[in-house]
Amino acid sequence: MTALSLRGITKSFSGNSILKGVSLDVAPGEFIALVGPSGCGKSTLLRILAGLDHADGGEIIIDGEDMSAIAAADRNIAMVFQSYALYPHLTASQNIAVPLAMRRLSRGQRLPFVGTFMPGQRSTRAGIARDVTEMAEALKIDHLLDRKPGQMSGGQRQRVALARAMVRQPSVFLMDEPLSNLDANLRVHARGEIVELHRRAGVPTVYVTHDQAEALSMADRVAVMIAGNLLQLASPQSIYDDPAHIEVARFVGQPRINVVAARAENGLVSFGGISLALGDRDFGGVTVSLAIRPEFVGLSESRHGGLAAHVERIEFLGSEVILYCRLDAIGEIMIAKLSPAEAAGVASGMPVALSLAPDKAMVFADDGRRLKTVPVAADKMMEKAHG
Repeated sequence: MTALSLRGITKSFSGNSILKGVSLDVAPGEFIALVGPSGCGKSTLLRILAGLDHADGGEIIIDGEDMSAIAAADRNIAMVFQSYALYPHLTASQNIAVPLAMRRLSRGQRLPFVGTFMPGQRSTRAGIARDVTEMAEALKIDHLLDRKPGQMSGGQRQRVALARAMVRQPSVFLMDEPLSNLDANLRVHARGEIVELHRRAGVPTVYVTHDQAEALSMADRVAVMIAGNLLQLASPQSIYDDPAHIEVARFVGQPRINVVAARAENGLVSFGGISLALGDRDFGGVTVSLAIRPEFVGLSESRHGGLAAHVERIEFLGSEVILYCRLDAIGEIMIAKLSPAEAAGVASGMPVALSLAPDKAMVFADDGRRLKTVPVAADKMMEKAHG
């Protein structure tokens, strides 16, 4: 089965470094979501992989063969674009048939009139028509085969674009934000369809998106790119629960993760009533970033038992309530995600005390890397600090 590897891919435009030595391995049949903010280089990486752009350095290995110098048409890679890139003057059937016609018919056989008289043209076109119909039936778009793109909805055009990419049975499947033009409800439905199509095709798939919900819900593993660097590649749960870099923690998660400055002294980091022992006892005398996700911030029963704050804004989302609270001591916003029962009686402007789950807090160094920590009980803080 096909495997895909990228080795040290670099790319610069006008002296600006866009990709900074990106390496990535995709196992046979694996679905990788490449996620990051706009301008991080993810679409550039996908275009280089497809052969639509050239890297300044690095290798693209497909099934053990270096494809870096191979033309796009010879890589057997299928790509679905954000705009779907359907030919407006062709029907859905004709659009889906394009890659098959380019591969199976000679240049002469593709000519509108002369080609019909060339040997083998009719049988080849009949085979193409059968494959198009089978793919359309699999995607439940066989009723759209006679329509042109202008006569279809966004979701229908998206399915036609997927059919055109899959009908050629590619070695690698690439998708560049294929759901960005759909409305919210249709996007959720389309996610499941794409995952099911991927399982059916069984080929390495790289899916580019800036939508973290798509990445976390669809992928086997998620690759987080920030400013041309691949900061972490891991399972969706690991990316969320165990980010290796503060920029990964900040990018993934809604609402955003809480990050506050704290002081590391004698191998200890203390903030808001919790203390964390650093793996490196000698690490101290510096400012670090303490991060905790909103679902691990709660309300203390006692005003004196937690972080004093005032509620600035409340978002009611049905099954959960988001509180935006300004900390009295440092003036920064801390977000808490609560159930409606936990937030009962809370109103904007109300003073509250926030509690943090010590085993869920994370500490990051000034260079962004994650530091190993262990929660320290209150009665052991002095012993730890002076031990």
